[in-house]
Amino acid sequence: QVQLVESGGGLVQTGGSLRLSCAASGRTFSSYAMAWFRRAPGKEREFVGAISWSGGSTYYADSVKGRFTISRDNAKNTVYLQMNSLKPEDTAVYFCAARLPGRTPHDARGYDYWGQGTQVTVSS
Repeated sequence: QVQLVESGGGLVQTGGSLRLSCAASGRTFSSYAMAWFRRAPGKEREFVGAISWSGGSTYYADSVKGRFTISRDNAKNTVYLQMNSLKPEDTAVYFCAARLPGRTPHDARGYDYWGQGTQVTVSS
C-alpha cells in the first residue's frame, strides 16, 4: 500500500515557475515508477510526465517537454515536478501516481495509487 500526498500548487503568473512535491508513505517507494497527470476544467485527465523507479528514465508529454522536469529522491520518498515557463493552459489539478514497473508510462490505467491532487492556476 502506498499513500501519496501532493503539495506545492498555487497561483502564478504566466512565465513563472512552481515546484510540486509528492510525498509517499511506505517502505517500497523505490519499487514504484511515478508519474504526474493533470486535469484541466472541462477536460479529461492527461499525462504530464513519468520517471522510472531508479530515476534513470523520464518521459514527458509534448506539451510540457523542455519546460517541466520530473525527478525523485528515494531517500525522502518524494517525487517532484519542476514547472518553468508556465502558461495559462497549464492550469489544472495535478495528481501524482505510482505504478509497478513494466507498464506503459503515459497510460493512467496502469497506475495503482493516486494522490488527491494539488491546484495549479496560471494567470495571464
